[in-house]
Amino acid sequence: MQKGIFDGLKVLDCASFIAAPAAATVLSDFGADVIKIEPPGMGDPYRNLPNLPGYPASEHNFAWLLEARNKKSLALDLTKPEAQAVLYKLVEETDVFITNMPPQVRTKLGITHEHLAHLNERLIYASFTGYGEKGEEANKPGFDSNAYWARSGLMDLVRADIHTTPARSVAGMGDHPCAMAFYGAIVTALYQREKTGKGSHVASNLMANGVWAASVLAQAKLCGAKFGERRPRERALNAVANHYQCKDERWLILTLLNEERQWPTLARCLGREDLIDDPRFATKADRHARSVELIKILDDTFATKDLAEWRKILDGNGLVFGVVGILDDLPTDKQMLDNEVLVPFENDTMLTVNSPIWIDGAKKVQPRKPPAVGEHSDEILRQAGYDEATIRKLRAAGAVA
Repeated sequence: MQKGIFDGLKVLDCASFIAAPAAATVLSDFGADVIKIEPPGMGDPYRNLPNLPGYPASEHNFAWLLEARNKKSLALDLTKPEAQAVLYKLVEETDVFITNMPPQVRTKLGITHEHLAHLNERLIYASFTGYGEKGEEANKPGFDSNAYWARSGLMDLVRADIHTTPARSVAGMGDHPCAMAFYGAIVTALYQREKTGKGSHVASNLMANGVWAASVLAQAKLCGAKFGERRPRERALNAVANHYQCKDERWLILTLLNEERQWPTLARCLGREDLIDDPRFATKADRHARSVELIKILDDTFATKDLAEWRKILDGNGLVFGVVGILDDLPTDKQMLDNEVLVPFENDTMLTVNSPIWIDGAKKVQPRKPPAVGEHSDEILRQAGYDEATIRKLRAAGAVA
């Protein structure tokens, strides 16, 4: 088994849905030993996500494969004092404890910072919430669809125009960026511990990350900026920074920021050299003033060739654009495969989505399939010093499964 930069780092993942356990997954990608704490029986409720209405049908638990890879499972019923005692014993030798349970639930289960910090002065207690840990909404449950996507303004800002409904997010769309911020907080605390020898309490939340994602326009509002009309694609202010549909109904987005230099090249690529000297579009100001007219011309032109043809033409002339990807593209996306954005599970050809950071000289572990509920309970308890008789007693009491 490959060793990573966090080899020997012990992490307790006492979290669910989705950002907090995903941060633990990133730590595991770099070799951390992550123990998933979940209730006996059905385990972490997140295991059931693919069974909810509207999710794609699959023989594989795709959500659990992604978030729980590399981890071990310890099934503890933390409502029982015997299980809490097991957790406290583990915390004594733990580097990072991760939770996103609501504050009142943490109190009930005995897993607040105050419960754990005195057990291990080097412990990093990593706390993730929906709306932060202060104020009247501190105990309010939050998911990325409401606390990240809706509350931040993103749900409103990305819709086509003010006449369309607010744009819905997809599963984990905010959680996974939040996981990277939370991971950054944990790693920063580990660095601080290297300097001080002391652990700390680190925190992040969905609401803050959502506003951070929307922060360019949020800062404009905070500065008292005046916002103009929100225009649909057909009436965009800049025709060369816009979406276009190809003959095969696939879309691309032009992003020509150096417009004065690139406009003639684009016109030649489109087979519309006549537009270069067309007085309607002679200058950048002219093109912007007549953007609606130019968009219609570009719409008609892009509709004459398939996306693959346009990719070859535009790439061949160094023009900046992006393919509007669809999920069907993923398994054969050579650029993603070459850059290990998608990687296979250990001893399998099935691909999974890699965490989006790489460090020279620090290999990631090859992803391992996630555990069954309580799959490693006995192993973890033995490593913690429990003998077989005590393990049997814990099982008999329903504290461990």
